[in-house]
Amino acid sequence: MSHIVHDLIASGDARVVEAPEAAPRHQVEIDRNFGLPTALYGATVAGYLGFLLVVGSAFASPVLAIPMAIFVVFIVAGFGVPALWTRLAGNTSAPQTLGEFEAKGIQTHTGRLAATDASIQVLILPVLLVVWGLAVAVIAAVVR
Repeated sequence: MSHIVHDLIASGDARVVEAPEAAPRHQVEIDRNFGLPTALYGATVAGYLGFLLVVGSAFASPVLAIPMAIFVVFIVAGFGVPALWTRLAGNTSAPQTLGEFEAKGIQTHTGRLAATDASIQVLILPVLLVVWGLAVAVIAAVVR
């Protein structure tokens, strides 16, 4: 305590008041999932890992082992860490089941999407990657 405050208290000029009551703490509700069914995330991971499997098999080489392992670790971490977020304490939200997703779809920034449309948007990149990997593997096999 500073000497000025101490002097004010000692002289009786300071006014001592009760501490204010603690205001109720407003807990922010956090939705740590994106509302999509877990199966959709699984299909996305399967597509990315399928691409690596196709390319790794087509161009099998000991030199590619470490880069492919690093890619697998990144994909698993990229989907695994957010999966862990959904299990943190205080997260009361849960992803939709496939039935709920089919019935309600999902609300996006630009409006509501039906389950089919949302699934196409989520899975288009992994599917195209697998198709591209297969095309490259076929071309490489034909050229050899």
